[in-house]
Amino acid sequence: MRQLLLDLMPAARPTFDNFVVGGNAELIAGFNGWLSERSQEPLFYMWGETGSGRTHLLRASGAEYLDAATDPALAAWPDDVPFVAVDNVDALDAAGEQALFNGFNRLKAEGGKLLVAAHQPPAAVGLREDLRTRLGSGLIYRAQVLSDAEKGAAIAAQAAARGLALPEGAVDYLLRHAPRDMGSLAAIVVALDRFSLERKRPITLPLLREVLHST
Repeated sequence: MRQLLLDLMPAARPTFDNFVVGGNAELIAGFNGWLSERSQEPLFYMWGETGSGRTHLLRASGAEYLDAATDPALAAWPDDVPFVAVDNVDALDAAGEQALFNGFNRLKAEGGKLLVAAHQPPAAVGLREDLRTRLGSGLIYRAQVLSDAEKGAAIAAQAAARGLALPEGAVDYLLRHAPRDMGSLAAIVVALDRFSLERKRPITLPLLREVLHST
């Protein structure tokens, strides 16, 4: 059962189309403007708490993606790439700080772009002063976590788009018992649909509980 459900859970590629905007309309407008060819600003800094969609947007941007949480030294920094995204910059070690400092200076000089994300604004991250100053010199936007009502509406809309009739109480149950990020919630809706078809069983609360307990 467990392996079946893991196989059914999709590895959806983050895109702007499958990002649930919620209270982030200003962020998305600013981000799209920065991504356009008209923008000459080399740096975009996005901050917000876990689950606010920062990583989704970084991966959807088309930039070469690096994650300081798994590579604090930024040892994988690419050469000759004009657009780089660094996630979780607050997890950088000393070598990573130097790599980001040098990388940003190079991108700026060559007309490239740097996209960074962290849990806090530049002034509050625990990085060396010259790097914090550079990170604070670009566009700075906060990513807002979706409210439960926004998540519920998004789940219902995604289910409806697949032709699913979720039973009463299903959305509330998901919000109470499932991972609360939209990526996981959307994946569970897809897995629920596929599991229902695979087992030829209607979607009911007991089936939803079975899926969640198995994953």
